[in-house]
Amino acid sequence: MSSNVKQSPNGNNNSQELPSLAAPLNDQQLSQLQQASTNLSSNQLAWVSGYFWGLSQAGAPSALTPVASAVSTAAAAVPAGKLTIIFASQTGNAKGVAEELKEEASALGIDVELFDASDYKGKNLAKETHVIVVASTNGEGEAPDNAIELHEFLQSKKAPKLPNLKYGVIGLGDSSYEFFCQTGKDFDEYLGKLGATSFIDRIDCDVDYDAPAEEWRARALEVIKEDLASQPADVVTLPVATAAATVNYTKKNPYTATLLTSQKITGRDSGKDVRHVEIDLEGSGITYKPGDALGVWFENSSELVDALLSQVGLSGIESVDVDGESLSLRSALIKHYEITAANPQQVAQYAEISGSKKLEKLAADKDKLREYASNTQVLDVFKEKKAKLEAEQLLGLLRRLTPRLYSIASSQEEVDEEVHLTVGLVEYQAGEESRFGGASYFLSRGLEEGGEVKVFVENNNNFKLPENGDTPVIMVGPGTGIAPFRSFIQERDNQGDTGKNWLFFGDRTFTQDFLYQVEWQKYLKSGVLSRLDVAFSRDQHEKVYVQHRLLEQGEQVWQWLQEGAHIYVCGDANHMAKDVHNALIEIVKVHGGKEADQAEEFVNELRKAKRYQKDVY
Repeated sequence: MSSNVKQSPNGNNNSQELPSLAAPLNDQQLSQLQQASTNLSSNQLAWVSGYFWGLSQAGAPSALTPVASAVSTAAAAVPAGKLTIIFASQTGNAKGVAEELKEEASALGIDVELFDASDYKGKNLAKETHVIVVASTNGEGEAPDNAIELHEFLQSKKAPKLPNLKYGVIGLGDSSYEFFCQTGKDFDEYLGKLGATSFIDRIDCDVDYDAPAEEWRARALEVIKEDLASQPADVVTLPVATAAATVNYTKKNPYTATLLTSQKITGRDSGKDVRHVEIDLEGSGITYKPGDALGVWFENSSELVDALLSQVGLSGIESVDVDGESLSLRSALIKHYEITAANPQQVAQYAEISGSKKLEKLAADKDKLREYASNTQVLDVFKEKKAKLEAEQLLGLLRRLTPRLYSIASSQEEVDEEVHLTVGLVEYQAGEESRFGGASYFLSRGLEEGGEVKVFVENNNNFKLPENGDTPVIMVGPGTGIAPFRSFIQERDNQGDTGKNWLFFGDRTFTQDFLYQVEWQKYLKSGVLSRLDVAFSRDQHEKVYVQHRLLEQGEQVWQWLQEGAHIYVCGDANHMAKDVHNALIEIVKVHGGKEADQAEEFVNELRKAKRYQKDVY
């Protein structure tokens, strides 16, 4: 946060006493004034301030009692109800939906406030009239990091009864995963159990969430506006200073940047193709911080599009409508539809269309269906059994294209109007044919230097360096998980921070896969990087990973944590992040002398205090 002063969710700051200045009011009058203002919002207090000023110009009341009465009258003239929006977001999608909701509510004249879940005190729900929670789901049905405390609070005995609260929930998720929109479902359940009333049915949005979320928001705001309109009020319009118009580049309004370079940084004999990608932002005004992500809109490979069209018996010249624009089917597939990653619903639908016995059998088993879809591309699903499709039928099987988010691998303090990424090309064999990831192929091989790429910055407040530059940090980033730590070190170096920096890096081999090796050696020599521990899994008979290095250095890791160190983990969520998490608990048990449950609680408290942050995928 840029400020240490926080207001309560209703805009008040009533926990603070009025300043003890040499005021022309006695103690009793001050006490009456403070009591009278207790139930006013920030907008109402601003109105009353102007009201008092007007009275002073016309001759102020001789006693406070009429003034207190005027405060009460002003409060009664403004509706008490308002909309509070709370977002639980890991990568920024929920935050984006919440911000759009706030803008739409403001445009309708609704009194609205927006909160990051980590900044919202759960007990204040009892003071709210209307709340909308926009919640993404993290990992295996877990709440995002910024919502852990609120999520736990609503399940605790401390949670207030909420008989006067009306609420709505937007869940965001990916139906390819077992715990689809679980966090949204949790908030819906918890608020209902506390006595709150859902004024609109919860919506569970899949990866292509823009249209359903927009429709839901419109219906929700219609209900809220009608509710608040039932409390008549005189509206006082206060002058608002307008800032000069600036372009805000977002997911819906990306910046068209230029690719400067896409350089392979793994060795000739490496089994992986990892690229250092540099993108030019000159003149855009785009800013970012270490820990943020870059959203990249990509185009699909034309060769893959042609193979897909051939498989379903279409030419590609068929005319289709995309968002009111008439395009050829081929162009629509290149620019607007997801044709690499399959999903369970798609597999089940194609099973029905094609009559494939294999796919029908998979569709009957949710676990096997999910596993198959996550490991199979769209073209290979269609190859299970050939079926001729109409153009609209094909598009009906496909999700809309969504941008990919990449952890930023540079600090603007170092690179100015550029942004760097570390991109691992997704590549595997399907029989005798090669398959590639959509965005990674586009950035690695599909886009020429000087070519255009549409980008936007996704702020990630759940993965940030400590505000105090003296604080030590431990960074665990195997493979392309190294990306944000390159930005961390660049930032701390340029800022002249004195906190110690410890990096754990791992990959397959020292000679072929040591990403940014020369840079890390430079930082070690200069002292910016205090320690570097590496794990190259295939350089010895027994495989060694970063979690093993953590355990080997457990005593020192524990000592750094005792000194206030923050620990960061970036990379694979399914295996690495879990193994590192377990290693951290083991270190707390062994070197902190704690029982298993105490160690887990200690690590959980680190997360709540934002001293243990993860950027995993």
